[in-house]
Amino acid sequence: MLTDKVALVTGASRGIGCAIARKLAEQGAFVYLNYNGSAQKAQEAAAQIVQAGGRAEAVQCNVADFEACKKMIESVIEKSGRLDILVNNAGITKDGLLMKMSEEDYDRVLDTNLKGTFNTIRHASRYLLKQRSGSIINLTSVSGILGNAGQANYSASKAGVIGLTKSTARELASRGIRVNAVAPGYVETDMTDGLSEQVKKQMLQQIPLGRAASPDEIADVALFLASDHSSYMTGQILSVDGGMAM
Repeated sequence: MLTDKVALVTGASRGIGCAIARKLAEQGAFVYLNYNGSAQKAQEAAAQIVQAGGRAEAVQCNVADFEACKKMIESVIEKSGRLDILVNNAGITKDGLLMKMSEEDYDRVLDTNLKGTFNTIRHASRYLLKQRSGSIINLTSVSGILGNAGQANYSASKAGVIGLTKSTARELASRGIRVNAVAPGYVETDMTDGLSEQVKKQMLQQIPLGRAASPDEIADVALFLASDHSSYMTGQILSVDGGMAM
């Protein structure tokens, strides 16, 4: 399905990003797994892909850093000669009630989740435009659609990703570049493992399907958007949330 394609997945050392990287590699893509501080986990994830017969390499970059993103994209192009799939998955949370949220916690989440997505698209687009092809997949969230108490920064960043997705989709469509987003709901990852049992129970009560998603279920949708099976889709936000936002 993705034979000879080159993919870059940000925040790919674990969770959803790791699952997406694995799915893309299984379908034949050479996958660059971006990480910021989790070098060991990213290298282990890349090694597991290689051991399974895929092709992968871990690359370090803080996506919130504009110049670092430029160097990362240039490195991918220099090594592989092209970039076909860009998955913007890197994200952090710094939860807290708005009245108590520090400026630093607000800025850090926006810088990583929203500006980081802009940074990679900004630097990758020049190469994608020359190719006249490519698929960009941004990870937003049900929180960016519905909002979530205690997550003003995270919800704002993910709502921003939705606007960024639609705007870039309009700008790049004439050159054959598709830009779509996936909006997961409650997914069983390291990030949600830290939630209290009470919070988890409350979240499950909001899900019509009555359960959390696995990272693989989110990765399957990202794989669809990366492939030619979605060749006539751009500017779309696909909610994968068990019905939370319907």
